[in-house]
Amino acid sequence: MDKCKHIGRLRLAQDHSILNPQKWHCVDCNTTESVWACLSCSHVACGRYIEEHALKHFQESSHPVALEVNELYVFCYLCDDYVLNDNATGDLKLLRSTLSAIKSQNYECTTRSGRTLRSMGTSDDSYLSHGGAQALLRNEDRMFTALWHRRRAFLGKIFRSWFELTPTGKKMLEEERRREEEEERRDKARKRRQERKRELKAEMEKMPPRKSSRLQNQIRMSSETAPCLQKTTQNLESVAELEKTYTSDEERLKKISDSPIKRRPTVTPGVTGLRNLGNTCYMNSILQVLSHLLIFRECFLKLDLNQTQELLATATNGKTRSSSKHLSIAASTLHVNENQGKAKGSSSVRRPSLSSGLSGGASKSRNMELIQPREPSSKHISLCHELHTLFQVMWSGKWALVSPFAMLHSVWRLIPAFRGYAQQDAQEFLCELLDKVQQELETTGTRYPALIPASQRKLIKQVLNVVNNIFHGQLLSQVTCLACDNKSNTIEPFWDLSLEFPERYHCNGKEMSSQYPCLLTEMLAKFTETEALEGKIYACDQCNTKRRKFSSKPVILTEAQKQLMVCRLPQVLRLHLKRFRWSGRNHREKIGVHVNFDQMLNMEPYCCRESLKSLLPDCFIYDLSAVVMHHGKGFGSGHYTAYCYNSEGGFWVHCNDSKLNTCTMEEVCKAQAYILFYSQRLTQANGCGKVPCPSTAESQQHAELADSSMDSSSS
Repeated sequence: MDKCKHIGRLRLAQDHSILNPQKWHCVDCNTTESVWACLSCSHVACGRYIEEHALKHFQESSHPVALEVNELYVFCYLCDDYVLNDNATGDLKLLRSTLSAIKSQNYECTTRSGRTLRSMGTSDDSYLSHGGAQALLRNEDRMFTALWHRRRAFLGKIFRSWFELTPTGKKMLEEERRREEEEERRDKARKRRQERKRELKAEMEKMPPRKSSRLQNQIRMSSETAPCLQKTTQNLESVAELEKTYTSDEERLKKISDSPIKRRPTVTPGVTGLRNLGNTCYMNSILQVLSHLLIFRECFLKLDLNQTQELLATATNGKTRSSSKHLSIAASTLHVNENQGKAKGSSSVRRPSLSSGLSGGASKSRNMELIQPREPSSKHISLCHELHTLFQVMWSGKWALVSPFAMLHSVWRLIPAFRGYAQQDAQEFLCELLDKVQQELETTGTRYPALIPASQRKLIKQVLNVVNNIFHGQLLSQVTCLACDNKSNTIEPFWDLSLEFPERYHCNGKEMSSQYPCLLTEMLAKFTETEALEGKIYACDQCNTKRRKFSSKPVILTEAQKQLMVCRLPQVLRLHLKRFRWSGRNHREKIGVHVNFDQMLNMEPYCCRESLKSLLPDCFIYDLSAVVMHHGKGFGSGHYTAYCYNSEGGFWVHCNDSKLNTCTMEEVCKAQAYILFYSQRLTQANGCGKVPCPSTAESQQHAELADSSMDSSSS
């Protein structure tokens, strides 16, 4: 926050805990990570991403301002934001310089109990005394640790024996004993089933090959018909008996697995967290938004380019160049492999249990987390394949948390700008990801089309159409000559609208205008407002009609004005709020103004009425689908989270990496938005991937634009 009014004069005593590095640990949990010191008292506690003891201290004592002793950030709990300003006397700057000087001193020995030994001398005697004191402290620390473990073991034995005598303890012991008995019965049934399978396999191996004996000699086959029939009937009886016992064992195991004790919970489809693999919050937030867009998710759930790319790779290596017969055989083989892969995938998926609920995100049970391999899941690196695999897992309802290693390594290889664990921009990642996915689909669809089955080619074309058109819209750039009122129209495509803040919100912490929120409709109005071009710089075609093409007369330059209007609406409207602006040569600061946005957005005031007059009124109505937020104060730092609307359950979810929480629409509207996603209402109501407006509307739109430009030029 640029201007926090809760920063007052700081009065710290000499023995204050913030000036003593030995006390830089949480007084409640003794951790040294994310330590915040209160600037109103001597309390030191951990931050909200550890155990939230600092937040609890604020709720109990109402002390709003705290300082992080390692990174020197200042946070105000009343404003719920980082503090950028200082008080009139500059106490925060002085305190930061003091802590920097304290941290630059040489503290060499830190024990587990929190005590720190600092070297003061440089002579040999002081070094020897320092080593002896260091060894003494280490020995004391070992004794303290051993004593703590001994006391904990004794207390554990005492509480365990006491708990076994209580009714709850007796009940838990009984359940544990019953669980062990069920596990033992299940092991016995498994061993018995394996033994019977082994016996059946041995009997089948002893049976003579009937087909080969029939081919060898039909006369001998006819003579040996009777004993073979007896043998086969005996084998069939043994197989029937084995199947009967096997089905009875399966029914018993099904009853055991469906018991309330062993039943595994499932999660709501789509409520699956993505683990942060090291500053990957930008990727996690964008993937959550794309998976919650219904049209985008459904097309990638159907398409998997893994086997198609393998077939194209063999064609590139020259293994399928013999004849058209080989091409048809390979295509049919691909079709059969696809069906087998689907059947295999369906059989390997775990059976969902009877209980269900919203339990996604970081789960206490590690069995609910899926950890992808470190390398991509396919031999051929494919972002489409990784999106297909990731969306399948996230919307299967069986995993509460995913570690997307394969997706991250595929991004590193195909988009080198995002390689490593540095801070990245979510808007830039979204543009690069969609661009690479589009290139991959175009390349796969055009290389060796005879090798790909017709159904697969049609599916690739449909998915490419969705990727190209879901965010695609058109802008009408209209330049008006102020000398002759001639209007020149140019159609420009867009995939998102980058909206700038009005000038009064570009404050550096001293103005009070930043305290008032900005309206999203105001930013859209600024984007579509008429802008006057500076000076006489426009070469009007109407004013230069009488001048010959090769004439020596100079070109007539006039004054003009320019206006941008939307002439074709996309299915999903992306609004990028330009919160980062350059201040200085190499510094980009963030505009921390809150933007008021509604759940419904009417785009009719910002569209070209002449080109879109044939559309229905509901075509201009958009509903909010997702919001990407940036937490922090700078461009190269901070954290990304996302609010997404779950269409399956009809609720909003706050996606914070591995933590997912349901929220209300009021909480979403209070977010400090960075990217807004609005979906066209008619597209959602129809449930189709095409633009709901009739095709004749587009043709009339282009015809009217052409007619208007011709009329203006002829006049």
